[in-house]
Amino acid sequence: MVSSLLALIFLLLAAHFVADYPLQGDFLSRAKAEGPLRRYHLFVHSGIQAAGVLLVTGVVWLGLLEWAVHYFIDDAKVRGLTTFQQDQVFHIVCKLMWAALFLIFVNQSLPWI
Repeated sequence: MVSSLLALIFLLLAAHFVADYPLQGDFLSRAKAEGPLRRYHLFVHSGIQAAGVLLVTGVVWLGLLEWAVHYFIDDAKVRGLTTFQQDQVFHIVCKLMWAALFLIFVNQSLPWI
């Protein structure tokens, strides 16, 4: 159980870092912070993050939770309400919560763990 929990957390964090860095890119990073389509770009970036959670867990409602929470965490960062470090801590804590919720409510093993 411990090894599968660690693997789940590792995969969730890896998906987050891939989606937050190479998949976000400079364009999306700037576009979600400024411009007339700022909220749209926040929505798109959060959807990419949600897809990562869905791909790792296979659970739609965890992906939707990620979509909503990621949107608000990033919105707070681009509005200057939180720092980059706080933003990343909040995202990591979310991944730990998704892993816990997966184990509590879904309680199944993932095929790749």
